Amino acid sequence: MEGGGGHKSGSPIYKRSPDLTKSPMTKSEQLLRIDDHDFTMRPAFGGPPIPVGVDVQVESLDTISEVDMDFTMTLYLRHYWKDERLSFPSTNNQSMTFDSRLVKKIWVPDMFFVHSKRSFIHDTTTDNVMLRVYPDGNVLYSLRVTVTAMCNMDLSRFPLDTQTCSLEIESYAYTDDDLMLYWKKGNESLNTDDRISLSQFLIQKFHTTTKLAFYSSTGWYNRLYIHFTLRRHIFFFLLQTYFPATLMVMLSWVSFWIDRRAVPARVPLGITTVLTMSTIITGVNASMPRVSYIKAVDIYLWVSFVFVFLSVIEYAAVNYLSTVQERKERKLRERLPCTCGIGNPDEMMIDPQITGYGSMDVNTTGNYGMPENGGRQEQILAQVALNDPQIASRVKPSRGYVNIWIDTHAIDKYSRVVFPGAYILFNIIYWSIYS
Repeated sequence: MEGGGGHKSGSPIYKRSPDLTKSPMTKSEQLLRIDDHDFTMRPAFGGPPIPVGVDVQVESLDTISEVDMDFTMTLYLRHYWKDERLSFPSTNNQSMTFDSRLVKKIWVPDMFFVHSKRSFIHDTTTDNVMLRVYPDGNVLYSLRVTVTAMCNMDLSRFPLDTQTCSLEIESYAYTDDDLMLYWKKGNESLNTDDRISLSQFLIQKFHTTTKLAFYSSTGWYNRLYIHFTLRRHIFFFLLQTYFPATLMVMLSWVSFWIDRRAVPARVPLGITTVLTMSTIITGVNASMPRVSYIKAVDIYLWVSFVFVFLSVIEYAAVNYLSTVQERKERKLRERLPCTCGIGNPDEMMIDPQITGYGSMDVNTTGNYGMPENGGRQEQILAQVALNDPQIASRVKPSRGYVNIWIDTHAIDKYSRVVFPGAYILFNIIYWSIYS
């Protein structure tokens, strides 16, 4: 047992120096002579400005809000300066580290975040504040802060935009005559965690700058800037906005291939696509600030809405022209005699000398009163009425009738080409400008 006790007494853990905190002469406040100085004044008061170096380590970028035009960042803010009033004798040049309790008794720089909305120092489990004092009076003051600050975003290219936000640090009371604020290691004073990532943005770069800020009532102040550039991820908006809008436009084109007499099919299709586009536009704008300029997504959605709306108007035009055409045909048939001077209307339609057409199927031309294939039979009827002298004298054909006549099938036929072609051209121009 004694051998064991001797072994323990010789172990390194029992060779530590005596606990200096138990000696009243080594009390930190006495060692630093805090009661001997007035720490309400800055170091070297009345002399040149005291240089205060700053470096920052960004722990996280928490949120970027387009609606509130702000961002939230958590960072470690460190200050470096020299206060000879805090120098103390030391044989091994070892620094002393303290927490927030001593910070309240000495002078520290009065930094604040310009244009900040909310900020706080973390206090779990205790205040996240550290003070390190070196024997020569050099001081390191570090604290962990979360700050929400303004970021004036330009959303004219949203969601294909790149935003640059800035966090600004400045002394509140001391002008550049009393306090010279600077980045301690230049651009290397800013460090970021490699794991920082945002769901909606890609962080392109961080950098620092220094400027002077002037206030008319108080003077010039040194201001430090932390700039960071964010590029928005587009894939989310492709899936949620652009792709559904494109599908709605393409769906509206389906009506061009539906018979013009199928009113219950074409009208609901057009109305459905219009309402769906309205819902997409409303959903996008609900999550955006009410800016007074047009965003890139607005251009795409509203042009798509116009294409969908025009497809509905196209059917209205087709339906109206078809009604006008049938009305004129009805008037033409009413003016014709019952026999039209011809024994069999079917024979008249088949006779190439009268109709100008070669041999035709009787089944396709016999029912010329209500034609199945509207385009060609309507042409035949008009040509018969104008070529036969007897019929022409009774009908009194006008040249205007031939000019007004429109093949409503051709409108749908041209729309099948014009609408997709115009929309493809718009997409080429849009993505070449904004991408």
